[in-house]
Amino acid sequence: MFFIYQILITILIILSPIIIFFRILKKKEDVLRFREKFCFFSRRRAKGKLIWFHGSSVGEIMSIIPLIKEYENYKTIDQILITSSTLSSSRILKKYNFKKVVHQFFPIDYFFFSEKFLNFWKPTVAIFIESEIWPSMFKSIKKNKIKLILLNARITKKSFLHWKKFDNFSKKIFKLIDVAYPQNLETKKYLNKLNVKKIKTIGNLKFIQNPFNRKNTLDQNLINQFQKNRLWTSASTHPSEEIFIAKAHKILKAKFKKIISVIIPRHIERVDDIISQLEQMGLDVVVHSSKKKINDKTDIYLVDTYGEAEKFYKISPTVFLGGSIVSKGGQNPLEPVSY
Repeated sequence: MFFIYQILITILIILSPIIIFFRILKKKEDVLRFREKFCFFSRRRAKGKLIWFHGSSVGEIMSIIPLIKEYENYKTIDQILITSSTLSSSRILKKYNFKKVVHQFFPIDYFFFSEKFLNFWKPTVAIFIESEIWPSMFKSIKKNKIKLILLNARITKKSFLHWKKFDNFSKKIFKLIDVAYPQNLETKKYLNKLNVKKIKTIGNLKFIQNPFNRKNTLDQNLINQFQKNRLWTSASTHPSEEIFIAKAHKILKAKFKKIISVIIPRHIERVDDIISQLEQMGLDVVVHSSKKKINDKTDIYLVDTYGEAEKFYKISPTVFLGGSIVSKGGQNPLEPVSY
């Protein structure tokens, strides 16, 4: 089965120039840094002990920020490597003044790239977040005798059933995990069935209030502007959901004169399209990065920078989570619920 998996990845690599070309056009890929996915590294490895975290996208990276802050203070750790798969997650890290952290894009899960990646970075431990299971990389990690941790592990019933279709293959891959920390009891049950030998329950990382984010608030002048209006926030929205929100806003504005709808799209590269759609509906839009003041005509406050959602959860009495209307299943509600 692993051989078939590698053949499929080989086909993907052959097609990758076309795939990457279109991803660059859609602003989903960095025009230079996409080469990191083929192990052309843009940063150097520091001397000494390196620990490695891998999370797929924004949510996973945000969940480990408190850990990164803590490990930055450890004198025994010389460098912290963070990998992710999306352009948006790479931008998140730029907001923090980390001294030991370097970011690279996760390599394509092909045995050659996995070996090259590990030979270059030589991590002491590999910590994968939530549901990031990569067969080639896991096998190479074990081959190189690197400790493998699955942190804040999340296996849903749907993903478990997918893994069970290839039962023997799946069990061999999950057996490579040295220790898993499930975020809930459902995941713990599925990890047991998938042959993970050591499981420790510590709860969900996303329930942990990040003490470093207490000062992570909006500018007071902007807060004062919002307080003059009724406010609701739509976060991590997907295509077509902004239209739904705009229609809802119009209905609400007929009842409440002073109301502002905040929209935080999941992918900010869509901002220009969203602005065009909203303006065609006759709505007045203020873009967050423009620093323009809200006025009585403002309908939509569109957030076009990453890592801002928490600031709006703090001041917004109502939150709509994207993915709920399109067939995505909805984003994780833990962060807004905590407020």
